[in-house]
Amino acid sequence: MTSLAAVIPAGGAGARLGARMPKQFLRIGRTPILAMTVRHFTRHPSMAAVVVAAPAAHLALTRRILARTGRGAPATVVVGGPTRQDSVWLALLALPGPVDVVVVHDGVRPLITRRLVDDVVRAAVESGAAICALPIAETVKRVRGGFVEATLDRSELWAVQTPQAFRADLLREAHEKARRDGVGGTDDAMLVERLGHPVRVVAGLPGNVKITTPEDLRRLRRVSRR
Repeated sequence: MTSLAAVIPAGGAGARLGARMPKQFLRIGRTPILAMTVRHFTRHPSMAAVVVAAPAAHLALTRRILARTGRGAPATVVVGGPTRQDSVWLALLALPGPVDVVVVHDGVRPLITRRLVDDVVRAAVESGAAICALPIAETVKRVRGGFVEATLDRSELWAVQTPQAFRADLLREAHEKARRDGVGGTDDAMLVERLGHPVRVVAGLPGNVKITTPEDLRRLRRVSRR
């Protein structure tokens, strides 16, 4: 049986949202967004551990929130780094014991499903690395200096989401190499791609939105009231 662990970077300040509190701590009804997200993993029957990388100023708050996520896999809180990539690395270092596959998921994407997690994990078990994504429906243009430089072939373009899942040793190797090379990636799959390892793509969910703007927050509240 494949042993799983989840790493959840949640160290952002949420400046674009314009809230006083980092967005992962804002409540939907009575539940903080971070708790909504983490529960998908602590309650997963195959999850051995969950590590959340949180802002240094909000460690105690994060621990209080996660103490109320109920039974399931234990959730550990560590101090996040200055970037998302640093936070994932610090969470990887804190994983308690060996695991086969690590699932990385944004702390402010609470509208995932068990099926999506399982689809990504299954693909990672088969291929070593997997992401979920959606094909881009809009026309995409490369713009430079305020003028269109080229129109891109959207049939080859996908919008990437999390969760992403990786064989644990592969993900560690990718992060170690990125740190040695001084490379910053926009997601963990990018770091694995640098090793020359193929990354499988499975279908994401249209509603799997990362809460970034006030409109994202309003949409989440509307969905949660249904």
